[in-house]
Amino acid sequence: MSDSTISTGLDQEARTWLRLQQRAHREFASRVAAVTDWEAATPDTEWNVRDLVSHVIEEQQWVPWLLDGLSTGHARSRLRALEGDLVAEWRRYSLAATTAWRDASPEARVQLASDTVTAIDYLKEQVSDVTVHTWDLARAVGADEQIDLELVEAVWTVFEPQKDALEASGLFASPIPVQEDAPLQTRLLALTGRDARPA
Repeated sequence: MSDSTISTGLDQEARTWLRLQQRAHREFASRVAAVTDWEAATPDTEWNVRDLVSHVIEEQQWVPWLLDGLSTGHARSRLRALEGDLVAEWRRYSLAATTAWRDASPEARVQLASDTVTAIDYLKEQVSDVTVHTWDLARAVGADEQIDLELVEAVWTVFEPQKDALEASGLFASPIPVQEDAPLQTRLLALTGRDARPA
């Protein structure tokens, strides 16, 4: 799906984030295509490549059900175990999530595990998650680690205001100290406890 398929009936913010969602999925897909060792270690210390890719796919499984108004409990009952071909599973669930985002109202209320948010805020969270994990996967498989600059800039606007809460959430490691004039991607990754220096 190209960026040009996004509905013109949406406001600018929604159009922008829908376009970024598609771009984030293309970025992740290109790194999935580069996987040759599914057991390789990743920057997410508890996950190997298979675990990391499975996590990102599983997050996409939730999207259509939650955007359709289901609670997390009801949505969980609709999910199914992933099949062994994770490349095919990524294509399947990426398309399903992208279609659901395109059809959703940005102001719809979405029930998450710990909060109820608007669909646009859920979208921003999902774009951010896929973007950061794209770098994780690139580092793990030796693929291009440079993420699309517009994606990096957008995710920075999500994470930087939450910098004091990221580590406390338990979802991220402690921030990595970096120079203030470091590239934005380096600073973004550092906020989430990722060291972007060459391995």
